[in-house]
Amino acid sequence: MRYIRPHSLEEAAGLLAGSTGTAAILAGGSDLLVRMKGGFIEPDLIVDIKAIDGLGEIRETAEGFSIGAAVPCALMGESAALKREWPGVVEAARLIGSKQVQGRCTIVGNLCNASPAADSVPALVAAGARALIIGPGGRRTIPVEAVPTAPGKTSLAKGEIIEAILLDRRAPRSGDAYLRFIPRTEMDIAVVSAGVNLTLDEQGAVESARVAVGAAAPTVLLVEEAAEVLIGSKLDDATLERLAKVCSGACRPIDDKRGTVEFRRKVAGVLARRAATTAYARAGGK
Repeated sequence: MRYIRPHSLEEAAGLLAGSTGTAAILAGGSDLLVRMKGGFIEPDLIVDIKAIDGLGEIRETAEGFSIGAAVPCALMGESAALKREWPGVVEAARLIGSKQVQGRCTIVGNLCNASPAADSVPALVAAGARALIIGPGGRRTIPVEAVPTAPGKTSLAKGEIIEAILLDRRAPRSGDAYLRFIPRTEMDIAVVSAGVNLTLDEQGAVESARVAVGAAAPTVLLVEEAAEVLIGSKLDDATLERLAKVCSGACRPIDDKRGTVEFRRKVAGVLARRAATTAYARAGGK
């Protein structure tokens, strides 16, 4: 096994592109090191990206926020500006593991691990977040929902690295929220989850919306029909009931010891309804 700590993204991408055998990126290591210790993976090459300038920073610009690939989730919770504009995204990131894990884990690692139950991903999808990717062909930007393609698999080509997650500046009268169901009070993975992002017009009606459901299909679901249900409404009971029904119907969950198909579908609707209510209140709706 080779361990290399490059000092630029270009060097890191070149190492990955030229590697033979299995290569892995080390940022926080909260997934990779556990899988290695469990004997699930034994990389021929580990590329540690933590020393690369800028990857451990949250940058605020006129356009929004850039969250570097090596930013630990704990640091996201310390950013007052990020919490103010994207509270749902920060809440989701702060649900990953324990406090000790949050000091290491990253939302980019959570995304690239490609678990259907990843906490940060539904919130990022609802937020319309984008992944900034660098590789042998240069840089490109894609929606976060286009990164995972199946459990444990992504759309990234050989040599490509996600440099940062990009979040736009919030429009006025906007709010987001993320909720999950777990059997325990903390330190568990989602049985099902939901993220909602809303913008209201001057009259308090929903002008635009994004709704995402997690742990209910091989990848996170962006439920466009659910967003259509919300647009034009002030989240009356009938609208929320339709929202829950649409989200439940969109689910394609598995049946296992942590939850049945019927249970996951039901709870997905309940969580979507509750997350929409919270997002609406955060946007200034009454």
